[in-house]
Amino acid sequence: MLVVMDHNATREEIDAVVIAIEEKGYTARPIPGGERVSIGILNNEGPVDASHFLGLPGVKDAIPVTRPYKLVSREFKPEDTVIQVGGVTIGKDKLTIVAGPCAIESESQALTIANHVKQSGAQLFRGGAFKPRTSPYSFQGLGKEGLIILARVREVTGMPVVTEVMDLETFDLVEEYADMIQIGARNMQNFSLLRRAGHSRKPILLKRGMAATIDEWLMAAEYILESGNSQVILCERGVRTFVHHSRNTLDLSAVPVVRKESHLPIIIDPSHAAGRRDQVIPLSRAAVAVDAHGLMVEVHHQPEKAMSDGAQSLYPDQFDLLCRQVLAIFNHVKEG
Repeated sequence: MLVVMDHNATREEIDAVVIAIEEKGYTARPIPGGERVSIGILNNEGPVDASHFLGLPGVKDAIPVTRPYKLVSREFKPEDTVIQVGGVTIGKDKLTIVAGPCAIESESQALTIANHVKQSGAQLFRGGAFKPRTSPYSFQGLGKEGLIILARVREVTGMPVVTEVMDLETFDLVEEYADMIQIGARNMQNFSLLRRAGHSRKPILLKRGMAATIDEWLMAAEYILESGNSQVILCERGVRTFVHHSRNTLDLSAVPVVRKESHLPIIIDPSHAAGRRDQVIPLSRAAVAVDAHGLMVEVHHQPEKAMSDGAQSLYPDQFDLLCRQVLAIFNHVKEG
């Protein structure tokens, strides 16, 4: 249930409603809005009797919440969430582009690519320091050395950096270096990791699992918000189907569905969806056309020598073309 306060409700009246909710054995979660404060009721096992709260001073309404995911739903928060990552805005009417190599291989490699993508229009730099790979024999990343290189990229270029965390053991280390922490598709339902992300002060980029429904994805985000971190960006990266013409099938329908159901920003990772370089630009154009808040694209200046996912990485000149094309589409959609 969502208890909606009157627009001129006082702090004392809001606090009194919170106390009344908690005295019933529920959890109260105040949600500041543009015009008024609402208070979400959590941890109720069944329907909540609205009459307990409707008569309290400052209460305007009490609205039942029908979705299993509460904090991420528009029923709880109708306004779009806008998230700041190192001074870069993600959400609402912004198009944010994140770019960089799949894996950090060296300082020279990272800085070369970072300078290219920044010049083309990327606002954030991505790069893996810890790499979850299908094969145990594949390159697993540079670990802490990769994080130090990412910090160097931020220092030199001014771009905030995003990288993936794989487990609880390395979360503190990744949190120390990253501006935004990615939870990958394989960890989307790693609930211990989600709860730890909920205690972080850093924005979390939550990728959709390769076989996850949208409801399951939103419930994973709910774990993070319920633990206290409201800074979550959703990332659609393709789901596993029976096709062989691409690595995964990019579910572009997820964008309008998520934007209807949730206030959280949603971006698209066309690189992991396609797995093939020639599909990345068309999928990026389509993602912006369906109103995604941003893109995360893999770029490498020497993809034939890349230690991870070279086949899906764009050359810098291709990324430059992508940025020009998606910006034109974004401006057209925005004007329309």
